[in-house]
Amino acid sequence: MKSSNERLYKMAFSRVYPLYVQKVERKGRNQAELDTVITWLTGYSEEDLKDQIAAEVDLETFFSEAPQLNKNANQITGIICGVRVENIEEPLMQQIRWMDKLVDEIAKGKQMEKILRH
Repeated sequence: MKSSNERLYKMAFSRVYPLYVQKVERKGRNQAELDTVITWLTGYSEEDLKDQIAAEVDLETFFSEAPQLNKNANQITGIICGVRVENIEEPLMQQIRWMDKLVDEIAKGKQMEKILRH
């Protein structure tokens, strides 16, 4: 799957994750909340998430090895990086942007029940 997004897909999740942690902590939230939304989205356990970070897998592998994308992930809507996430046609890009959107929602102080689409 060669695309213009190849560079992003090959970026290590272990490089992106600390940036997410910094973003939510700057806004008074915490890493546990971040881990909760990532595990909600991907189906990874907390331990599996740590293993993926330690293994330095790229984003493509991170999502392809995800045990089960949440059935409510398609309810994640809004704009990220100037693009409506619900209109992204490339599945992997949409999954990455879903994760970005969830992180944004934490940083904006949204309640966890709303972020997790309950």
